[in-house]
Amino acid sequence: MGFISGCSSVSFAPNITITPGAALLLPGQSIQFSATVNGHPLTNPIWTVNKVTGGAAASGTITSSGLYTAPTGTPSSEIQVNVTDSDHNIGATPASISIFQRNQFSPGAVTASNNPLVALYAFSVPEGGTVQVQFGTTTSYGLTTWSQPAPDGGGEVDIEVAGMRASTTYHMQAVAHLADGSTLFDNDQSFTTGDLPADLLPNLTIQQTPGLNPAPGVELLCLFEGGQTLLTAVVTDLAGNVIWYYPMQPLSPFPMKLLPNGHMLILESGVNIVQEIDLAGNVISQVSLSDIQQGLTAAGISFPQLTGMDHDLVKLPNGHLVIVVSTTETVSGPSGDMTVGGSGLIDWDPQQGAVWTWSAFDHIPLTHAPFGTQDWTHANAVIYSPDDGDLIFSMRNQDWIVKINYQNGAGDGSILWRLGPEGDFTLPAGQAPLEWNYGQHYPVLVGSNSSGIFPLMFFNNGNNRLVDSANDVCGTMGLTPCYSSVPIFELNEYTKTAQVLKEINLSPAYSTCCGSTNILSNQDLEYDIAFDVNKPNLSYIEEVTPDAQPQLVWQMNIAGQLAYRGFRIPSLYPGVEWTQSELATANSAAKPHRTRRLVKR
Repeated sequence: MGFISGCSSVSFAPNITITPGAALLLPGQSIQFSATVNGHPLTNPIWTVNKVTGGAAASGTITSSGLYTAPTGTPSSEIQVNVTDSDHNIGATPASISIFQRNQFSPGAVTASNNPLVALYAFSVPEGGTVQVQFGTTTSYGLTTWSQPAPDGGGEVDIEVAGMRASTTYHMQAVAHLADGSTLFDNDQSFTTGDLPADLLPNLTIQQTPGLNPAPGVELLCLFEGGQTLLTAVVTDLAGNVIWYYPMQPLSPFPMKLLPNGHMLILESGVNIVQEIDLAGNVISQVSLSDIQQGLTAAGISFPQLTGMDHDLVKLPNGHLVIVVSTTETVSGPSGDMTVGGSGLIDWDPQQGAVWTWSAFDHIPLTHAPFGTQDWTHANAVIYSPDDGDLIFSMRNQDWIVKINYQNGAGDGSILWRLGPEGDFTLPAGQAPLEWNYGQHYPVLVGSNSSGIFPLMFFNNGNNRLVDSANDVCGTMGLTPCYSSVPIFELNEYTKTAQVLKEINLSPAYSTCCGSTNILSNQDLEYDIAFDVNKPNLSYIEEVTPDAQPQLVWQMNIAGQLAYRGFRIPSLYPGVEWTQSELATANSAAKPHRTRRLVKR
């Protein structure tokens, strides 16, 4: 250490780092090593294997550029790759090389996780390999997880195995696909899931029409009003068995979504926290309402008073979260000041905080208030439009679905169009105002594009539906009763025209809140009738055929809890679809769940 003019100067010894620091390879397999000194590439690297420059056949060879090739036979001693740099005359911590032997590999290990229905399976594979796990109650297995790659250089792959019923013994087996095109099977392993007490389980009953087969997948449920014990964040099979859950009751997921990375994204009602969790329930990241408020302040962004995060959020391809927030503003009215409840959007960058905002107060006149100003907008859904980088936003108390000029964070927030009564689109003669959206939920892009001319599907709750050209409201004496429906609109952004391509009229069902819908992989339609005024204390989810006269295929009845959203997902793993026959095979030795059969609707 030297001292110059009162300031200290520290000399750091050069430090060489080899990447990767270890490798697991097939016999004869090659891997590229690199080396840096204090973060910078070496100028004159000299690569050695077991202290021999360039290596040897018995321990593997390495080129002057660091390309190592493993021996084709079984090495007699440990293998280490090292590098020196003639400019610094120093070496590095060696990289250890292991040779994977197909007939002598280390079996995998299965352990419990934080979630009693999720097992942790660890299995090591060489460079370039992938691992997936097959599992079921017998050695016929039936279900598979997704496939995950080996780490750089090869090594342990950890997979969370989920999709199992409680208090049941499952067999599971890792299947490795190696870089040379061969497949390797681990030994059969077993795992017994934990118990779920009956007082935790939602009250679910299933109806299924004989001769009609439900679409592949499992059911993701966002449940409310479950008291202090009943599960609220749940995934079930189509027999109504809980196969995954997140223990957050009495809080509710508002909502919950499966992400492309295999994690769950959950907005927890009541505490205003967004969490990204893995299937075992470990929190990967989170952001709270106070974090957002502090982020707005730090960024110098003026925004209405935040009162909550609720109803929806979306994770963008760049990792940002766009979160629906509730806000209030005090405005002057004819009778004095009044508090108006509005909605907004926050683009939250996990590294930078709030980077873009949108407030209804800036873009919608207060005179447009079909449901009054106390809960003026009541936004309930946001989806990302990949074609143009804009946002599609549902505000049920405006009776509008709007497209917002977001442009991947560069847009000015202006409303590009408004779908609904008094909006920007026109319907064919005779369809308006009956076919407009009223109090709608959960818009879904069901086509291959999201701009220009494209289809949009949603759950049309039908609140205060206008039924004739005189703008009479449904349910008025002598007029059409109020009802909910599931339409698919075709929107033409160029001509601002819309038409209903298809619609399921759910009358007499009239769900005054909540709901979701989608087209399933077999082209059946599914929808969540969450709050039917004609069936109190019951939410029900139906799958129907796409025929002109839809037939009921499958129905889940949920008693005592509100299904804010309920919809089919292909499986608990992105890119993997579980068919109903595969689910049956996987649970062939499990205790059967009682279901009620429905002969006709």
